[in-house]
Amino acid sequence: MSSFPPIHSTTILGLRHQGKVVLAGDGQVTYGDTVLKNKARKVRKLYHDQVLAGFAGGASDAFTLFDRFESKLDEFRGNLGRAVIEMAKDWRNDRFLRRLDAQLVVLDKDKIYLITGTGDLIEPDDNAIAIGSGGPYALAAARALMKHSKLDALSLVKEAMEIAAGLCIFTNSKLTIETLE
Repeated sequence: MSSFPPIHSTTILGLRHQGKVVLAGDGQVTYGDTVLKNKARKVRKLYHDQVLAGFAGGASDAFTLFDRFESKLDEFRGNLGRAVIEMAKDWRNDRFLRRLDAQLVVLDKDKIYLITGTGDLIEPDDNAIAIGSGGPYALAAARALMKHSKLDALSLVKEAMEIAAGLCIFTNSKLTIETLE
């Protein structure tokens, strides 16, 4: 058993709405009950700015996963579906990767996926996905706003993330947002 306090996640929200693709991540990094950083960058563009990726979990683990996933995108020439399947297989079967404590959300203009080290590869039905400790709040807000508002994708993600930041103590409102059109 480790003597270090547990690392709490973050909030990452990705969606496709009205022809736009948006991925947002909050900037807070906590360790136990201490906020260590407010402006961390947990989302990025990959593969010639055609794929968005965001992580929740251990930062060093996430950087390893970003690198591995970007290699898969290169190997399969940007085919997101093929890259996520191969990444999920590797993550589940590789002894080193299996120990990594993180989740990835990846999306392009056509698909959205959640990939985990337990072998999960999930494609949501409703064009929205969220991970991290504030993920359920952000996802619920995004789904309601998608259904009951006329907000554009960027405004919708900002509002849903603000709602999550107001509810989850491990999430702040200093957002990094990436878009695809």
